[in-house]
Amino acid sequence: MKNPLARRRGPTEFQRAADGSMTLIEHIRELRDRLFKASLAVAAGLVLGWIMSRWAFEQLEVPYCELMTKEHLLINDRCQFLQMGAADGLMLRMKLALWLALIVAAPVWLYQLWAFIAPGLHRHERKWAYTFTAIAAPLFGLGVTLGFIMASNGLEVLMDLGVLGATMLEVTKYVSFMTGMMLLFGVSFEFPLLLLMLNFAGVVSGKKMLGWWRVAVFISFAFAAVTTPDPGPFGMTVFALCLSLLYFIAVGVALLNDKRKGRGKEIYAGLDDDETSSIDDYQPEPVEAGARVEPIAPLERRYDDMT
Repeated sequence: MKNPLARRRGPTEFQRAADGSMTLIEHIRELRDRLFKASLAVAAGLVLGWIMSRWAFEQLEVPYCELMTKEHLLINDRCQFLQMGAADGLMLRMKLALWLALIVAAPVWLYQLWAFIAPGLHRHERKWAYTFTAIAAPLFGLGVTLGFIMASNGLEVLMDLGVLGATMLEVTKYVSFMTGMMLLFGVSFEFPLLLLMLNFAGVVSGKKMLGWWRVAVFISFAFAAVTTPDPGPFGMTVFALCLSLLYFIAVGVALLNDKRKGRGKEIYAGLDDDETSSIDDYQPEPVEAGARVEPIAPLERRYDDMT
């Protein structure tokens, strides 16, 4: 026998969320269920992530092993790391497994997030959300790849500048350095997409973004100079040029979007912020007199009104 108090799941609840008829408690329950399903997907991805963690570590240690081979620091023809604690290797493998699980389970938890947000969006907003999501994934992957290349090329330079030169590294700090650089470069490649989202939302115009190009180029080179581990000019310049190119592409798309929507042709578009508009050609529409309102006769007071 089915429980009469059990909540029904299905299209009807999605429609109630879309038309705003769900209560606050039902929204919280919906969020709880979405998070639970996303957590199950990540937990299932941990199994695959645990299996792939050794392969992922082998890819991350390639730059280090190449440096050890070049400096003739191999031990028994193998590149070796330092491990300061007995459980450091296990914790590192679990961390790599978690990162891989988030990547493997990304379609599931992204869908759960989208299913919770989508009912509150209009149809055109959903269309642009699909487009931005499709662009964000390749941009992030391109940034991660560039970050791995920059970190690999900068590793030898950073160690040669130190007092010890090229030497054996501690494994957890090395992996944190490599993954941190990859994540930083991947996130930085999403900044032009954020500007495009603001433009499509009507917050920033393409003309205003174009006026910021000097500041954007300066910030790109300053950010590249701080984050790039290679102190040479080549790596920094490549990273800064990539960021600048993405910014100008975003500006071009924003200008096309403004032209498509007719922005900048409004009645006050040619006026400065401190300039008043002309009212010489303003012709007010005549307003007709309304109908006469008859006065309401006062009510008679009864004896029981006096209290």
